[in-house]
Amino acid sequence: MATRLTAQDASFYFLEASSSPMHLGSLAIFRTPRSGFSYDRLLSLVEQRLALVPRYRQKVREVAFGLARPVWVDDADFDITYHIRRSALPKPGSDDQLHDLIARLTSRPLDRTRPLWEMYLVEGLSKNRFAVFTKSHSALVDGEHALDIGQVILDASKNPPPMAEELWMPAREPKDSALVIDALTDLVVRPGESVEALRGAVHGAAGVAGGALRAAAKVAAVLRTATQSAPSSPLNAPISRNRRFAVAKTELADYRRVHNRFGCSINDVVLAVVTGALRNWLLSRGEPVTASSTVRAMVPMSVYVSVDRVGFGDAADRPIDATEEDRSEVSSFLVDLPVGESNAVVRLSHIAHATEAHSKQSRGVTAQTLMRISGFAPASLHAMGARAGSRLSQRVFNLIVTNAPGPQFPLYVGGARMLEMYPVSPLFENQAMSIGLTSYDGYVFFGLNADRGAMPDVDVVTALLHEALEELVDASNESRV
Repeated sequence: MATRLTAQDASFYFLEASSSPMHLGSLAIFRTPRSGFSYDRLLSLVEQRLALVPRYRQKVREVAFGLARPVWVDDADFDITYHIRRSALPKPGSDDQLHDLIARLTSRPLDRTRPLWEMYLVEGLSKNRFAVFTKSHSALVDGEHALDIGQVILDASKNPPPMAEELWMPAREPKDSALVIDALTDLVVRPGESVEALRGAVHGAAGVAGGALRAAAKVAAVLRTATQSAPSSPLNAPISRNRRFAVAKTELADYRRVHNRFGCSINDVVLAVVTGALRNWLLSRGEPVTASSTVRAMVPMSVYVSVDRVGFGDAADRPIDATEEDRSEVSSFLVDLPVGESNAVVRLSHIAHATEAHSKQSRGVTAQTLMRISGFAPASLHAMGARAGSRLSQRVFNLIVTNAPGPQFPLYVGGARMLEMYPVSPLFENQAMSIGLTSYDGYVFFGLNADRGAMPDVDVVTALLHEALEELVDASNESRV
């Protein structure tokens, strides 16, 4: 029997527009092993792991007349070579060329007649490296029950044990008439849900999205600022489908140094770095910046983790009463980043007070819970973050900043060691830039996805992230003298 999309899955599916493809991306860079790494090797590895993500063999079927939400059905014509593709940079390919390629791949919507994902092996990268870029639709990955394909191909060992072979036989695809009968049955048994589906058919995606918003209200916690419009900002502008992509690689030790000196969480330091970069970016554009200027960020992921296991966090970040049995909860909140404040330490203090107020209202995701639900899969956690961010009107925040912890030990794909990992978060309507960041193996990696026209200077922001972190590190060193 076909599985119906959840209300929020359906909202992502219908809300996708030509200017805002609703897929999440993940860019991983690897060192090529001595034995080499080929397209056939990646193809074989993914084929072995597809049983762990069965939805990656399913496509979406809409119900006639919009009588109900669409359903997931097995793709009887599933062709893995269509989804796993090969690309190459002119040798020796530079990082800038790679980022340009990722921007172009991100700009292209997924084929809605097939399973909603693609994976690219990018060869020709300089310094004996290659990259793997994965695109998965936000309707496909919810971060808890349906994980990202990029997660299941990663191993903690160069030589993982072989997986048992699995023979997959697609279920017969239901006929349109059967889907209509099921929808009419649901109309009798669950009239509330069916009414929402009919509203979506008559009024477009807004009706479906409205149902998702109401259904999600129980798990989203936001500050009272949600009732206020976001400050005017060049970060909010009409966008096209074309993208720019830029990255920043920073050392996790620097964040810990600032954290230890000023007694805040490492997440606070991350937000302070983003704030400092945005302040200087606005000034570089000649934007009016006063002492009271702010940029409102939606921070969809409040994560409490242990520093000896993964991620940004530390023991001080963990709620006292957290247990392994805690149910996962993605906590969203709005924070006004004080871009008008010229002093980096004062900016950090403002952010620490704001996040402390939020932490008293809600609980985050414990390290044990993250291990249980996603095996420390940053892409899946960013999917949860994007979903949480989508629950609010884009009029109440200027940009989304998602962060997700990764393991602090090396991971491998087919014996190739992963060196870097960058999230590529989707853009919502009138959102010119999104920032995603992930910690992994001693580093914090920023991925900035931006509209090509509205943010031609996104590379400036990545350079300023380094400057903002250096400013905080210098301040922590000076205060010790």
